[in-house]
Amino acid sequence: MAWEYRRIGDVCTVERGGSPRPIDQYITDEQDGINWIKIGDTTDSMFITSTAQKIKPEGAKKSRYVQPGDFLLTNSMSFGRPYILKIDGCIHDGWLVLRDENYYFDKRFLYYYLSSPAVYRMFQNMAVGGVVNNLNSEMVRKLVVPVPCKEEQEQIATVLDRINDLISLRKKQLQKLDDLVKARFVEMFGDPVDNAKRWPTKPLLEMGNCKNGMNFSNNETGISIHCLGVGDFQNKTVITDVNSLPMISLRESPSKEYLLHDGDIVFVRSNGNKALVGRCVAVYPGNIPTTFSGFCIRYRKQDNATTIPYLLRVLKTDSIRTKMAGRGANIQNLNQQILGTLFIPIPPIDLQEQYAVFSDRVDKSKVTIQQGIYILEQMKQTMMQKFFGEIDSGIAL
Repeated sequence: MAWEYRRIGDVCTVERGGSPRPIDQYITDEQDGINWIKIGDTTDSMFITSTAQKIKPEGAKKSRYVQPGDFLLTNSMSFGRPYILKIDGCIHDGWLVLRDENYYFDKRFLYYYLSSPAVYRMFQNMAVGGVVNNLNSEMVRKLVVPVPCKEEQEQIATVLDRINDLISLRKKQLQKLDDLVKARFVEMFGDPVDNAKRWPTKPLLEMGNCKNGMNFSNNETGISIHCLGVGDFQNKTVITDVNSLPMISLRESPSKEYLLHDGDIVFVRSNGNKALVGRCVAVYPGNIPTTFSGFCIRYRKQDNATTIPYLLRVLKTDSIRTKMAGRGANIQNLNQQILGTLFIPIPPIDLQEQYAVFSDRVDKSKVTIQQGIYILEQMKQTMMQKFFGEIDSGIAL
């Protein structure tokens, strides 16, 4: 049966969030506080189930109230990402809310449609801005959406759910391996802050140098290059397959200082979610040109006092992450000044190398699982292309 197509604005209510200002004056720990839903409250799941903060009831009057079952859509930075609410609360102006008040959609079907490559390409064409692209409610209202019968929507959503479930299982396996590595590190080295008295220390920036990532517009034309962004850090410690990273288009090749080398450690430098700031991965791009986004900062080791596996795990410990905690009310930041305060214990190199051998074995297992995740992600993209790809040009601006 042929699908009916409608503009989202004809079948859903689309509204933008709002923020009481200054927001710090409205944050509260009181029981009558209302969930303050931020982009940092999202996870890999399609659902938002909890928030880190609440706002006062008087702040809600200056915001946008949303309810379970509503869709949220990011409208800046990582624009166009959909989530389904399982809680009520208020949203700031970095969100758009979509309400399917007439129940046209199976919620999972609409989620997968909004997550599809076809829709993302539409959003890219619609988005406006320079370094940070933005969507607005009027643009999203013009988006064409298929409205098959509910039974067909449920069948499509179930197929995609099965792939998502397999991806979630693989990610849990990665977490178990990461927990194993953490336990081995503690067994061999203990806490790095405590061991500052046990072994000599060296300032992190005396052992290497840092560089902030590039600011760029992905609408530029010219050369294409792989780019490590904040969204690529989840569930990863080491990235060896840079082909799995997204491609960006630049007018010209980035200078050498913006190209990653084998063994570079890249941190999340800036993000609205403080818990993500300071997260890091080691990258091994080989001969494949790879850069990193302006929301990241690159560290390049320049001496032999530490091995990369040892140093990387030190930088991932809770005690060091606490020292790297960013500053700022909404966008948290990591910079060279903060990294300059870090002192790294230097245990005997043979002990570090023993740990490196163990870590390398686990990393190989993780790479195998990550490759499985990549295959499943590609399968999901293929299925979404099959279901939704024919409406690539179905936007009327």
